[in-house]
Amino acid sequence: MKKQLLILFVAVLALSCGNKNKSSEANNSEALTGTIKVDGSSTVFPITEAVAEEFRNVQPKVNVTIGVSGTGGGFKKFSRGETNISDASRPIKDKEIAACAENNITYLELEVAYDGLAVLVNPENTWVDSFTPEELKKIWEPAAQGKIMKWNQIRPEWPNEEIHLYGPGVASGTYDYFTEAIVGESGSSRGDFTASEDDHVLVQGIAGDKYALGFFGLAYYAENKDKLKLIGVNNGTEVIKPSLETVRNGTYTPLSRPLFIYVNSTSVKLPEVIAFVEYYIDNAAELSQDVGYIPLPTELYTKQKENFKTFVESNK
Repeated sequence: MKKQLLILFVAVLALSCGNKNKSSEANNSEALTGTIKVDGSSTVFPITEAVAEEFRNVQPKVNVTIGVSGTGGGFKKFSRGETNISDASRPIKDKEIAACAENNITYLELEVAYDGLAVLVNPENTWVDSFTPEELKKIWEPAAQGKIMKWNQIRPEWPNEEIHLYGPGVASGTYDYFTEAIVGESGSSRGDFTASEDDHVLVQGIAGDKYALGFFGLAYYAENKDKLKLIGVNNGTEVIKPSLETVRNGTYTPLSRPLFIYVNSTSVKLPEVIAFVEYYIDNAAELSQDVGYIPLPTELYTKQKENFKTFVESNK
């Protein structure tokens, strides 16, 4: 009797293991593979990186590579068909649309989060508590180059010391947005400032220079609060600093903006890209907030997903 029970137990165990192996094989056969190439904005990078890290837990055989060429640099690669997705901290420009058209690349724009631009000085700066947009324009406009060089030229009570300026490079969507919002023309500014597409370089520069002034995305300030001093913008009524609340409710003007990803029509023929973008939209609210950005309203994410589904269907 014991022998019969042992044989029965072994048979059941073998059957169980066989079913488990089949189940495992089935899961593996359903797993996606491939490489998804993303490039573009350093501002959007932390969101895309966070999404990619979480996506790897769902689809470990899909490799998501993320470059940081700036919004303009990313669109150059995107328009040549070198990337599947472009991170952008501003909408695509007419010349970039034309470049895509020349290469028969059609695309979909998807909003993923909101961001505020942070205006920053060194923590040892004790004289600045706020700027007006007009003062920022006086500092950054092209006519300021070689002329507006010292702090006391902005306000007489400020020090007779040189202003050392730091900002994103000209290929950056952050640079484009700031110059449009403050100077009045996208891409128009003085040229004598320390520029970098790497926001960490700007953080280091401002953190090490008492007379520094710079700007970049709010998320990078959130990562480096102990090294930097955040400056508010005086809108004529009150001084507003960028935060989740002030960016979301629109009171931090004119330095708040939407952030985007762009997906090309060829890429949505690939199941791994479809899965990644759907995952991105589904998780952008939580993950964007985790890395210091402001989620869109729920209904806007729903709309983005509907738009993406329509885009996929129309490019089958």
